[in-house]
Amino acid sequence: MSNLKIPILDLSAEIEAHWDELMEAYQGVLRSGAFVMGPNVMAFEQEAAEYLGVKHAIGVNSGTDALIIGLRAAGIQPGDEVITTPFTFFATAEAISMVGATPVFVDIDERTFNIDTNLIEPAITERTKAILPVHLYGQAVDMDPIMALAKEYNLKVIEDTAQAFGGEYRGQKLGAIGDVGCFSFYPSKNLGAFGDGGLITTNDDEIAETAEMLRNHGSKKTYYNEVLGYNSRLDEIQAAILRVRLPHIDQANAGRRQAAHRYNELLKGVPNIITPYEDPNAKHVYHQYTIRVQNGRRDEVNNSLAEKGIGARIYYPVPVHQLPVYKDSAPTLPVAEQLAGEVLSLPIWPGIDEKVLEQVCDALKLA
Repeated sequence: MSNLKIPILDLSAEIEAHWDELMEAYQGVLRSGAFVMGPNVMAFEQEAAEYLGVKHAIGVNSGTDALIIGLRAAGIQPGDEVITTPFTFFATAEAISMVGATPVFVDIDERTFNIDTNLIEPAITERTKAILPVHLYGQAVDMDPIMALAKEYNLKVIEDTAQAFGGEYRGQKLGAIGDVGCFSFYPSKNLGAFGDGGLITTNDDEIAETAEMLRNHGSKKTYYNEVLGYNSRLDEIQAAILRVRLPHIDQANAGRRQAAHRYNELLKGVPNIITPYEDPNAKHVYHQYTIRVQNGRRDEVNNSLAEKGIGARIYYPVPVHQLPVYKDSAPTLPVAEQLAGEVLSLPIWPGIDEKVLEQVCDALKLA
């Protein structure tokens, strides 16, 4: 076991399986001479929109920019409040702050790691303009109560779907339920590019038009800039890579789900280990397979795995509301704070070998 080297993620087999297609796509862009906002970007936007079941998909250069531009396109302005989760990557709250709004953190559901929908309504004020749920680790947020609150209080819903491409809630693709969906194509994501990339989805024509302007320096027509925007265009090469990988996303997600279910079997009954909850109304796509290690042993267990060459990771060791940027004004959120000391993500990828899963679980049992 001491000589094993098991990474948290290994994309080599998946890349090798599609090598010829990937090389053809890459070389096609090089030979075309169209490197910015070319035909692959437009084609990918259409193909992604069709897959997700939305009217509009707008490619941008990162998941962070998808959030920033998505918030602005939805009308979020300085002085507004946006209710969100503290248990997420920093970019979720950062994007809210970058548009001049204030993130209002509410605690999370200990089963799903997602925002506790029962706590949202008490946090609504006259300044609240949106709810920003995060489908963390590939697990869908319970969207029905969020959409009901949004309707009652006239709020926008911006879905952070960075970790859940292809996930579903009640048969509907995540990112297609709220007013805006925001995706990341960072290489480690379920649908990953070979560099940065992002996507904004919406069924609202006005939001789509504004997002398209904002990603291109605030202009509909070159040199006729109407608002202050960004240089945030999805790269043509990355779009070509994503077009190769998109048709295989369901198969890849199925592979992750299969691995997760096998982990569940192998870890059943192991003391101090809680395996991931899977909502029966949703399709979890396991961007991460995240367990809880109880009794204060998470770091000890993580170190033990590392000594055995197993690359587990902690997503996330500090809740966003406790980071230096927000800690002076944030409330105490006990569930998020507790889980930040318990979560541990185990190696998972499409096609992960059964023996690898067994080796990881054997090491966990001995930790």
